[in-house]
Amino acid sequence: MSGIFAAFPKDFLWGAATAAYQVEGAAAEDGRTPSVWDTFCRRPGAIALDHTGDRGTDHYHRFREDVALMRSLGIKGYRFSASWSRIVPGGRGTINEKGLDFYSRLVDALLEADIQPWLTLFHWDMPQWAEDRHRGWESIDCAADFADYAALVARRLGDRLKGIFTINEFFCFTDKAYTASSEPFAPGKVVPRKMLNQVRHHAVYAHGLAARAVRANTKAPVGIAENIPNVVPVLETPGDIAAAREGLRELSGMFLTPIMEGKYHPGYLEDQGPDAPDFTEAQMKVIHTPLDFIGLNEYAPTYVRHDPATKRGWSILPCDDQYPKMHMPWLNIGPSILYWGPRLCWDNWKPKAIYITENGCANPDRPNEKNEIDDIGRVMYLQNHLIHLQRAAAEGLPVKGYFLWSLMDNFEWAFGYTKRFGICYVNYETMQRIPKLSARFYANVIQRNALGGDTT
Repeated sequence: MSGIFAAFPKDFLWGAATAAYQVEGAAAEDGRTPSVWDTFCRRPGAIALDHTGDRGTDHYHRFREDVALMRSLGIKGYRFSASWSRIVPGGRGTINEKGLDFYSRLVDALLEADIQPWLTLFHWDMPQWAEDRHRGWESIDCAADFADYAALVARRLGDRLKGIFTINEFFCFTDKAYTASSEPFAPGKVVPRKMLNQVRHHAVYAHGLAARAVRANTKAPVGIAENIPNVVPVLETPGDIAAAREGLRELSGMFLTPIMEGKYHPGYLEDQGPDAPDFTEAQMKVIHTPLDFIGLNEYAPTYVRHDPATKRGWSILPCDDQYPKMHMPWLNIGPSILYWGPRLCWDNWKPKAIYITENGCANPDRPNEKNEIDDIGRVMYLQNHLIHLQRAAAEGLPVKGYFLWSLMDNFEWAFGYTKRFGICYVNYETMQRIPKLSARFYANVIQRNALGGDTT
C-alpha cells in the first residue's frame, strides 16, 4: 500500500533521547564535579522555582529500570549524553574511572536489551573548571580540552557505540548563554558581539577537533546534532523552495554551513562586519571534517518565501500570536519540518545519512483518577510530524532514524520541572515512571514500522 500509511524503510531506527544534566542526578556522587549548569542553577531567579538538576530523574541510579522501560516500548535506539565533568573532573589529564564505569554499564545494559547506544559528547553541561580556567568557549583552549575528552570517551566506549554525536545544538550554549536572552542558559553571560562570534567559532572548531579525535580512537560513526532553523517554504513553488534552500544555508551560516562547506556563509560575515570571528584556513579545514551522518533537532518552523524586493531574494514570515503552539513559548506547530529539514539539508549538502535526533513537545500532563496520562496533544503532534517524515523516507531521502524527545519528563533547563516533554510521566516525589498515551502511540508505530493502516 502507498500513501501516508506506507511503512518506513525496513531498517529504520526508532529511538528516544535524553541528556545527562536533565536526567542523571547524582550531581555530587562518585567523583563528578560541578558543571556550569550546577552553578547557574544556584543563581537566584535563573531557573523557574529555583529548581536544579541535582536529582534530575535519578537516571544514574535507575538506568536499568529505564532500559527495561525502553525495551517494553520496543525502542531500538537510545541517544544519551555523557557528563563531561563526570568523566574529566578536574581538567585535562584527570580521569574519573567511576564516571566512565557508569556509562560503560549503561552501554552494556542497552546492548543486552538489544537497544543501540548513541552517545552525545556535549549537551551543554560544560565543566565549571573549564569556565574557571578558560572562560568557557571564550577561549580556543577549551576546544582543545574538549577534543581530549572526546578521545578518551571514544577510546573507552567507542567499540560498543552505534554512533557518536560531538555536540548538541550550538545556538543554545552560545547565543542563549552569552547574550541577554529572554531564556538565558548557563553560564549566563553577556559578552560583546565580537566575542559572541568568537565563541561560536571556538564551538564549531571544538566539534571538528572532536570529530577527528573520535576517528583516531574508534571506528564508531561520528556526526553532529544541530537545531537547524527548520526552514519551510511557505508554498511548494519553485521560487519558495529555492528561497528556503538558500535561507537554510544563510541562517545556518555560523554553525552547520561551515561544518558542511568549510567556510562561513558570506552573508553572515558581511552582517557581522568588523565583529566577524577571527579564524585561520587550517581551523576551517578542521571544522569541515567529513561526517558519517548529521542529526537534526526539529521542533518549530521558520517560514521563508521568495522575495525579489529584498537584497537576498528571500524573507521570513513570522508566526503571529494566534499561530498554534504547544506548551512552550517558542513551540509553534509546523509538522512539515520533518520533511523539509531532511530535504533541504540533502539539497544543500548531500550528507551520507540523516537522523532526526530530537522531535517532541511539552504538554501540560497530569494523571487522571486512574493514574493514566492521556496526552492527546502530544499524540497529535507526533502523528502529524511523522506523516511528513514518512514522506521524506518515501522520496528516497537518506533518513535513517528518529529519536523522540524525550523518553521521560525531566529538568527542562530554564523552566526547571515545570514543563514536561516525556512520553513517560515522572512523579518527581517518588520517581515513578508512568508511560503516557503517547508512549502507547509510539510503541505501536515502532511495532508496525508505520503510522497505521494496512501496510501489507
